[in-house]
Amino acid sequence: MIVDRADFPLLANHPELHYLDSAATSQKPRAVLDALLDYYRCDNANPHRGAYTLSARATERYHDARARVARFIGVRDMDRVIFTRGTTESLNLVATAWGYANVTAGDEIVITGMEHHANFVPWQQLARSVGAKLRICGLTADGRIDLDQFQALVGPNTNVAAFGHVSNALGTINPIAELSAIARRVGALVVCDGAQAAPHLPLDIDHLDVDFYAFSGHKMLGPMGCGVLVGKREILEQMPPYQTGGDMIEYVADERSTWNVLPHKFEAGTPNVGDAVGLAAACEYLDGIGMAKVREHERTLTASASERLSAIPGVRVYGPPAADRSGVVSFTVDGIHPHDLATILDEGQVCVRAGHHCAQPLMRRLDIPATARASFYIYNTEADVDALIRGVERAREVFG
Repeated sequence: MIVDRADFPLLANHPELHYLDSAATSQKPRAVLDALLDYYRCDNANPHRGAYTLSARATERYHDARARVARFIGVRDMDRVIFTRGTTESLNLVATAWGYANVTAGDEIVITGMEHHANFVPWQQLARSVGAKLRICGLTADGRIDLDQFQALVGPNTNVAAFGHVSNALGTINPIAELSAIARRVGALVVCDGAQAAPHLPLDIDHLDVDFYAFSGHKMLGPMGCGVLVGKREILEQMPPYQTGGDMIEYVADERSTWNVLPHKFEAGTPNVGDAVGLAAACEYLDGIGMAKVREHERTLTASASERLSAIPGVRVYGPPAADRSGVVSFTVDGIHPHDLATILDEGQVCVRAGHHCAQPLMRRLDIPATARASFYIYNTEADVDALIRGVERAREVFG
């Protein structure tokens, strides 16, 4: 453990709990909860709209939150940081606002077989709507993107290449630089789902060769309902807005309207200031630890869990070695459905996710209906691995 469990009120109040579902959502440190409460107690007002001191303070808190998040992810031009409700909305924003303006019949969209539904279905639906072709890259036996096949799929008709930085179901850390370079050769738009990377890896988005990068606050200690889309300025400025309404307009005439500057153009309506402040506090907390330490801590626990699970008869662990994966360990146990396994683990206060993890195309490629997924974060220790192993052994006893 590289943090004090007492920093996390839910975990401090439940010392018996082994929370191994951070890939779904992380627990929140006191610093984030305090930042949320402080904003609503001291500075709550509608920003950008009021010519009074309290509104100006709310505007400043929102501006400062954007600047703090931009610094955490390595983005110098903070106006490229668009606040959304999460990764799902961010990716839908791109597929809708950019996609319908730029993808036409005969174009090809390349994605991978390990994508979360949020980076699969928007492109699928866009392709169906405009008559484009969705091409899906396969995987290697150890759960990586097949780079040879990806290169073969990306061709002169490829308009978009979309892929995850880290697989939510396998933990695979994908080679973003190589994938982007392949897409760049044909001039394709590069879209990266970073929901499982931003909480776990050091990020320097200005030096990632992607056009769009999306992630969620709640997976990295922040509140639910707040996420980020980072886009290249020249693309964002050319894109039509995703939603229309208050604060995203410059001028409204009876028959036409013009749009506000970035980032406001893509943030219609009253902004979610409180959650943006909470996300900024989460970035501050993680920076205080150091993302390199976060990565090393998770790698240690993931390696231990993978090795110890693999040593149990009938257990199969999916995905690459610990050195090439984030804090996710997906596995199955012969003769036990993952839902039943999760129920028995819960009896021992071990919280894991069981199911297809919003990655049904991946499960089909693995030829399984579901997995159990243990996911580790900064507040976990070897004691949580011990509890996981005890629970799996107990399940094997119950099911004979």
